[in-house]
Amino acid sequence: MGMSISDYLIFRLQQMGVQDFFGLPGDYNFDIIKSVENNPNTNWIGCTNELNAGYAADGYARIKGFGAIITTFGVGELSAINAIAGSASEFVPVVKIVGAPKTKLIKNNILIHHNLNKPDYYAFMKAYSNIVETTAFLTKENAKDEIDRVLDILTKEKKPVYIALPMDICNEIIDNKYQKAEQKSDENNFKKALNKALELINNSKNPAILADIMIKRFHAKEEFYELLKNSNYPCATLLMGKDLICDDESLNFSGTYVGKFGNKKAYECINNSDCTIFIGTVISDINTQGFDLKFNPDDYINIQGNYCTIQNITYKNVLMKDILKELADKITNKNPKKTGYDYFYSDVSASDKVSMEYFFKKLQDFIEEGDNLVVETGIVNLALAKLKIKKNVSVNNQVLWGSIGWATGATLGVAMADKDARTILVTGEGSHQLSAVEISTMMRNNLKPVIFVINNKGYTIERILCDDPMDKFNEIAKWDYSKLPYVFGENVYCASVNGCDELDKTLKIVKEEQKNKMCYIELNLDMFDLPELAKKAIAGSKLEKYSL
Repeated sequence: MGMSISDYLIFRLQQMGVQDFFGLPGDYNFDIIKSVENNPNTNWIGCTNELNAGYAADGYARIKGFGAIITTFGVGELSAINAIAGSASEFVPVVKIVGAPKTKLIKNNILIHHNLNKPDYYAFMKAYSNIVETTAFLTKENAKDEIDRVLDILTKEKKPVYIALPMDICNEIIDNKYQKAEQKSDENNFKKALNKALELINNSKNPAILADIMIKRFHAKEEFYELLKNSNYPCATLLMGKDLICDDESLNFSGTYVGKFGNKKAYECINNSDCTIFIGTVISDINTQGFDLKFNPDDYINIQGNYCTIQNITYKNVLMKDILKELADKITNKNPKKTGYDYFYSDVSASDKVSMEYFFKKLQDFIEEGDNLVVETGIVNLALAKLKIKKNVSVNNQVLWGSIGWATGATLGVAMADKDARTILVTGEGSHQLSAVEISTMMRNNLKPVIFVINNKGYTIERILCDDPMDKFNEIAKWDYSKLPYVFGENVYCASVNGCDELDKTLKIVKEEQKNKMCYIELNLDMFDLPELAKKAIAGSKLEKYSL
């Protein structure tokens, strides 16, 4: 049996769980899009621009496991490159598919549209090669092997890949048989890593676990939970892994680690340990709140997706799922004590003006089991640290790459990936202006997210980072946000909120309205109303004269 090259590519991705393909049409990618439309199990989701399509594919992959974006050559793919870089930074497996010009034009280096004045048909693939895990420029002869190779790497590494498909070979017939490659730990390295980890853990007095996002990326949550339950070790999570542990009294959870800026129990639990077990951690500035970790490298166990580092020795090809399962079964040094968990939003007083703290306390109550939460980078991401998470709530943020505008585009992908769940977006108005037009795509596809736009009159995160918070470059255009969605359609509930009582009433209405329509709420906050973590970690005393 055989199948066309473009049909095979789409079929393989559909087998991996990709049902929705994001992107924009261009004259070089028509046949690829037709393959999406002709497959009864896949859908084409046309977006307003390629950057947003990339953000949407990123959000989709965070929920479904994999995502895909299709653009045209040159102008389309370069518009999406920032989104794909974010996916690479945060281990989000997205396939970047490019419709390229005909093979004979490439071979003869003919100058046609969407190319540089001095034609280079591989220039953009070269640009992507610095970002993605691997690239492929397909030919009739290599297409089958290259598609299988690239998608195997996508599956193994959980990072983006790039495939360019010339328009004249899309309909060439290739073999459609595929033998799935089974991923296994290296037996020798696995045994060494496991024995060394067990030696350190079982000889320690107070082991502790710091957990993070790679547990989700490498699908090891079940094994991670078993380790927590069997050991009862105290555990904290970093901001990127905010949703790893819900409000579950059966686990020895101390909350989100934010360094010395709050959550004393998590800080002491990690830094007083004589055997720190890092599982899937991303040790970056914002994620650790300034690298405020005091572990001893000689006692340090670092378990990542497909390798481990123990006492400064790296053991390659050791899968996280495998070693967590064995540790859960074989550790003998168990902890009978509970650390407690008190780092979340509790009582926040109401006032005439809604505040960041009051909103997030109400959001904490508003979120229900099974919701998908998308939180923009910047100020609102720091407010996320104290949020108590209910069971099966997915929290999606972009702490490391931090591209403003990501969250609105990603909300499209998250909502498409899980239509049965409620999707909630929390974004600042500065970030929202970059990608707000994608609301039209959400409405076009009958999606019903709840969107909260925090309007604090400019780029607040930049105000508290720069020398002069009132510098004009941190000002933005003033939009009437609560009227914006009506430009795109009528099936939407909108409100503009100023006071705490008004917010309470609006949230009650939203709980009913969101069943049938998108809900879009503008929250008018003071310019320098910051969450507690931002005040401590970034602002300090700098903004006192601006009534922090």
